[in-house]
Amino acid sequence: MGKQNTIFTTLLFTAVSILPSGISAQQKATVSITAKADAPTINKHIYGHFSEHLGRCIYDGFYVGENSAIPNTHGVRNDIIAALKELKIPNLRWPGGCFADTYHWKDGIGPKNQRPTIVNQWWGGVTEDNSFGTHDFLDLCETIGTEPYLAANVGSGTVQEFAEWVQYVNHGGKSPMSDLRKKNNRETPWGVKFWGVGNEMWGCGGNMTPEHYANLYRQYATFMGDWSNSGKLFRIASGANAGDYHWTEVLMRDIPKNMIEGVALHSYSVIDWNNKGSATKFDEKLYFSTMKSALFMDELVTKHAAIMDKYDPEKKIALIVDEWGGWYDVEEGTNPGFLYQQNTMRDAMIAGCTLNIFHNHADRVRMANLAQTVNVLQAVILTKGDKMLLTPTYHVMNMYKVHQDAKLLPVTVSAAEYKVGNESLPAISASASVKDGKTHISLVNIHAKEKVTTDINLSGLNLKDFTAKIITSGKLQDCNTFENPNAITPKAFKDFKYKNGTLSVTLPPFSVVVFEAK
Repeated sequence: MGKQNTIFTTLLFTAVSILPSGISAQQKATVSITAKADAPTINKHIYGHFSEHLGRCIYDGFYVGENSAIPNTHGVRNDIIAALKELKIPNLRWPGGCFADTYHWKDGIGPKNQRPTIVNQWWGGVTEDNSFGTHDFLDLCETIGTEPYLAANVGSGTVQEFAEWVQYVNHGGKSPMSDLRKKNNRETPWGVKFWGVGNEMWGCGGNMTPEHYANLYRQYATFMGDWSNSGKLFRIASGANAGDYHWTEVLMRDIPKNMIEGVALHSYSVIDWNNKGSATKFDEKLYFSTMKSALFMDELVTKHAAIMDKYDPEKKIALIVDEWGGWYDVEEGTNPGFLYQQNTMRDAMIAGCTLNIFHNHADRVRMANLAQTVNVLQAVILTKGDKMLLTPTYHVMNMYKVHQDAKLLPVTVSAAEYKVGNESLPAISASASVKDGKTHISLVNIHAKEKVTTDINLSGLNLKDFTAKIITSGKLQDCNTFENPNAITPKAFKDFKYKNGTLSVTLPPFSVVVFEAK
């Protein structure tokens, strides 16, 4: 974890003003969408998720144990499995986060009653029994139908430990590690492609300088495979903390291009690290500050990508934003080290805008991971005993999944302004794509008070048969609760017009929309 600072058809996600109903205004915006032959594909892996040994993400989240009364498959909740299958998550990152650089994978294999315990020094100081380990995680990924992304221990581990983990999960022939895997009742290898070479090496991974880490990365990458990386491992270097552009510069300069496939980036939508504010009890000023931080992702990606372009003009190396999302104070009465927070319409705004940013930078951003999947930070799922709910963020990612592996349609936005005090932000965020003869357009109006009439120029696309759905709620602070888990759910929406190549829609305050057309 680091510190820093967009379902079958289409969905319109919205809510009404947090101000009295008598206060209302309306602005206008225009969006132009065109087809471009050489536009990139929006990589499905942008829709990745993150599952760290942190708080109640793994234990009492994903994993309840084989003997639990809660319906499960090998100890993993069946309702979570079903929800993530519906979401079509393309990859899942594990075991950290900061936890990764204290985790020794051999402690989590073999008979569960013989596994040693580990103290989670980063998150609450709790003692874990290692009952959820490599087999449990990789089998979970197979069950969900997602690719595993293993973040390996560089900070407190060894090159040999890392290389043996690769061999344990990937080697199909005879070797000490494949023999050990078979002894532990797994005959065939899992074939893990995505590997993180440490995590946040500038911080909890070892407080290293980029120059030191670049050399260390080269050493670890050397022993992950053979001369030519014939196993096609996708090796991801621990990247920058938000605006640390020097970090990216050093990695791109000092790591040979045949030894790296991705450079990570971590950035959170945070107001103040010393006073993050409540997840649900926030005013418009705090909301505005959060959205300013979220929209800063566009500048971060642009500047890091420009550095990468200097050393890699062919864009072979991907920018991997493998930690992003909103970060607030924990809910009252919960363990401060567990990072449990509610998920409101504000989080829906963060998700919609961030995914739009990733789409529009699809030439370089080819993987990302929302932090985190269950019960931690901007989670898509919350659990309480045998109860489970889907958050507004889940619904945004579910409606946006239509963009996975679709061809980007470049957008130009002339946005209305969202002003608070002397500051202003663009009120409208947008992205679009086409796949299998269907065009999808995602729009976000972050304005807390005003509707925005948006005209979308589609004159060159020859579209018809537009559909949409809407989710409404009373105010920005609304969320799904265990008492009312379906407070925010999709409903049919038909309040739009299409005429002479222009799609006109009035976006309610703090709304997310995805249109579909043929």
